Amino acid sequence: MPKLSVVVPMHNVEIFAESTLRSLANNADPDFEFLLVDDCSTDATSWMVDRWAERRSDTRVIRHETNRGIAQARNSGIDAARGEYVTFLDGDDWYGPGYLSELVRDIDALGCDFARTDHVQATGTERVIKRPPAPVRNTVMDPRDGIAPPHVETMVDYPFVWAGIYRRHLFDDGAMRFATELRTAEDRLWIWRLHLKARSYASLGLHGVFYRRGVATSLTQIKDSRQLDFIPAYDMLLADLLADPEAERFLPKAVRTYCAMIAFHLGKVDEYESAAAQRLRREARDALHRMPQHVLEETLRNIDRTRGRLLGRLRDGRKAA
Repeated sequence: MPKLSVVVPMHNVEIFAESTLRSLANNADPDFEFLLVDDCSTDATSWMVDRWAERRSDTRVIRHETNRGIAQARNSGIDAARGEYVTFLDGDDWYGPGYLSELVRDIDALGCDFARTDHVQATGTERVIKRPPAPVRNTVMDPRDGIAPPHVETMVDYPFVWAGIYRRHLFDDGAMRFATELRTAEDRLWIWRLHLKARSYASLGLHGVFYRRGVATSLTQIKDSRQLDFIPAYDMLLADLLADPEAERFLPKAVRTYCAMIAFHLGKVDEYESAAAQRLRREARDALHRMPQHVLEETLRNIDRTRGRLLGRLRDGRKAA
């Protein structure tokens, strides 16, 4: 059994694929396997992936006959993974040399269910280190303690699934799959579920995963209705929490974050396609009415005045944006 399975979804990333694949080679180890999930690419990605895999015994290609999205691409990789640990890399990002060996060494030493890491945000030639908001480093902690309190940044506000490593047992019996009905925000829901399910975690000060920011084809840059999937994502989270024994502990954080996401999207509504903008206003208002109202009232009292007034007007049916 391999020590580590690296799942790499790839869709139309031909201009980045060579650097991504080269970074995998710079992290090769006899105990590692690389799972390249070609999500029905229509450019040269498929050819590049096949050519690469033909030369490497540590690489397998998983191919989707139709484009199914990053959530399903990650799930396909999880289903095929044989490693003791699983990690993820997006097809337009890359690793620094030797990063994966350090990642495995550190989680082995700690013995926890999962570990989150720093990452390097790459915008053109600029490099900025981003760190998970954990209270301590290299110390085993309770994942549920990484969720609250509501008024500060916590681990569930660091939704980069590729900045981490996860024990394979977390995925057993079909658990911890990404929600395929979500085209965006699937990572936010997944991270919350991870902190609710796992029993131990740590934060590591490694800087070896590079996130390429501002890529034109990234879903974060697209201004259509796909951006609105944060609404069903947080609805699914609230449903999970309402069934959780510690619901009252975590609902304030979930509702506050949901409200912050609504306010954020309303703040840039003029950048959206017209139909998406109209749908945002309508569905955001409905979402406010679906939230647990006692928690929402507390949130609107404690959130900053600008967002509180914006969300209050939207909920009450007055002009919000």
